[in-house]
Amino acid sequence: MLNSLNSVDLLRKPQEPMKPLMQNPDGDDDFSLLDSIDNILDLSEDQYPRFTLAKNKARFLRMLSWYKNKEEWLDVAPLSGVNKLFKQQTKELEGIRSSKLDYEMELETGTLTPSQRSYRRDELKMCKVQEKMAVHLISKMQVKIKSGRR
Repeated sequence: MLNSLNSVDLLRKPQEPMKPLMQNPDGDDDFSLLDSIDNILDLSEDQYPRFTLAKNKARFLRMLSWYKNKEEWLDVAPLSGVNKLFKQQTKELEGIRSSKLDYEMELETGTLTPSQRSYRRDELKMCKVQEKMAVHLISKMQVKIKSGRR
């Protein structure tokens, strides 16, 4: 494809600078970008997911802070506390995945109004983000539990 372009075309059409990871206004690629991220906690602020609703952005920031604090806590946490949090998080993960499936099914029906669709997409994005963070924390707890260290 690039072979068919001549050098004049390349000079006339400069390449767009790279945008932050989650800044797609359409939102379709937003979900695939979310899937490609290993640890949301490692993202810089300009790479955070974009939410339509301000309440979801605030919710995301609270959730991010909570998960960061729990990761730091894991370094000094007693094994009994890690076990308790592990059970809570695995149970919560089931609920997150259930909600995620519900939102996906609602979006697939095609019977939603544009505002309902926008709301459901935002909620689905929130579920995906929360699932990613929960899975990451659970995997860290599994390592801590297996090692048996305090």
